[in-house]
Amino acid sequence: MRYAYGISAALLIGGATISLVTGVPAGAQVAQNDEKQMESVVPRAGAPSSFADLTQQLQPAVVNISTRQRLQVPNNPLAQFFGMPTAPQTREAQSLGSGFIISADGYVVTNNHVITAEGQGQVETITVTMPDGTEYPAKLIGRDAASDLAVLKIARPKPFPFVKFGDSSQARVGDWVIAIGNPFGLGGTVTAGIVSAVYRNTGSGGAYDRYIQTDASINRGNSGGPMFDMEGNVIGINNAIFSPSGGSVGIGFAIPAEIAQPIVTKLMKGEAIERGYLGIRIQPINEDLADSLGIPHNRGEFVQAVEPGQAAEKAGLKAGDVILRVDGQDVTPDQTLSFLVANIQPGKRIAIDLIRDGKRQTVTATVGKRPSEEELAQQQMFDPDAQGGLDGDQATPGSGVVEKALGIQVIRLTPQIARQLGAADNTQGVVIAGVDPNSDAGTKGLQRGDIILSANYKALTQPTDLETAVSTAKSSGREAVLLQIQRRGRPATYVPIRLR
Repeated sequence: MRYAYGISAALLIGGATISLVTGVPAGAQVAQNDEKQMESVVPRAGAPSSFADLTQQLQPAVVNISTRQRLQVPNNPLAQFFGMPTAPQTREAQSLGSGFIISADGYVVTNNHVITAEGQGQVETITVTMPDGTEYPAKLIGRDAASDLAVLKIARPKPFPFVKFGDSSQARVGDWVIAIGNPFGLGGTVTAGIVSAVYRNTGSGGAYDRYIQTDASINRGNSGGPMFDMEGNVIGINNAIFSPSGGSVGIGFAIPAEIAQPIVTKLMKGEAIERGYLGIRIQPINEDLADSLGIPHNRGEFVQAVEPGQAAEKAGLKAGDVILRVDGQDVTPDQTLSFLVANIQPGKRIAIDLIRDGKRQTVTATVGKRPSEEELAQQQMFDPDAQGGLDGDQATPGSGVVEKALGIQVIRLTPQIARQLGAADNTQGVVIAGVDPNSDAGTKGLQRGDIILSANYKALTQPTDLETAVSTAKSSGREAVLLQIQRRGRPATYVPIRLR
């Protein structure tokens, strides 16, 4: 199970009217010698009196997936003292999840995290268990960490029952859905509910942070299982739940079929998954950020930093830009910049519409290739807190205007202080000497030793510059000021601070 905020893993559900009709191809199917699909029973749309007929058709293709892992664990810290061996010890562990068969020859779809080893572990075996209890050893065909998808292969002499992907783009809020999986190892569990949201952004910031939300009862072990529409098609892959407590609270998420199916097809063929990449760190436009910039709410995303040598820098993008459109598509909370760029083929030239210093403009970028999730993780910088006191003897405190308006005290940045804070001697700005913990600045994590490089895009060289920026913002009717903050071990970032 995965957590996103408390997101545990697994998702959706369903149901619909049962006026029953025969002869419609749907549900789990068995390949016949004459290549005809088996006859199935599918309910028509509406409020169902039962999901039993639909479940009977689908359940044979939903499987349990278990792994056996060997994990490295730390040795007894006293071992060396007593002359005992100090090599890392290993132990066995198991994981459980769900999956579904998508072809008669035994291709199985599940979540990548279901078959991924924990920590320093290594997956030794993967076993697929059918609803009748029959077990098959599974071979890993392909996996994709970014989308959290994986494809396995099992084999037997006769064909397997299987289900098909549907068109998730046609799903509507309020549609019935059903989920079948193995929560807590309880195989063949069926739950029903409705689509709560078609495209839900959880705020995790990933390239595929776009889910179908449901109110279905989903729990640990449902990960990788299918979410079906009322025609028996897979429109989502259960992936995560929002859970403050670890249990289901009726907010679950599934990877939409329109995202999953193309990736699964490539994995089955052994093809590499290539995604677009600009090389920027971004932040959604929240209310505070919009107010500090004087722009509409809930549109676009803010560029916090630009990676040297990547596509964004080559195109002329800068920290502080607000990106509104990419390749003709609006950037919105439901259609994030990460999602849009990831689904653009590397090498394509695209137009990027943005706001810079309050003015609209367009730049052209050649999309790069997104690094692997492992490579992206390695690029993250270690972020130690600033250490040591400030050389106050050579600093001049700022006026009370800044303290009253922002809840912070600032002093002039000297070369000596810059060295103490790990910055270059020629760095220009002011240093935070104190923060009111009850202020917006305190709530957003500003702390003593942070360097403020600019305010509302105006470079600062002394405390009075920040005072001027605050006064200008107030006279313009703005309710917040955008500060560019530099902290030891981190790239500079922009933080909107509300005025008091």
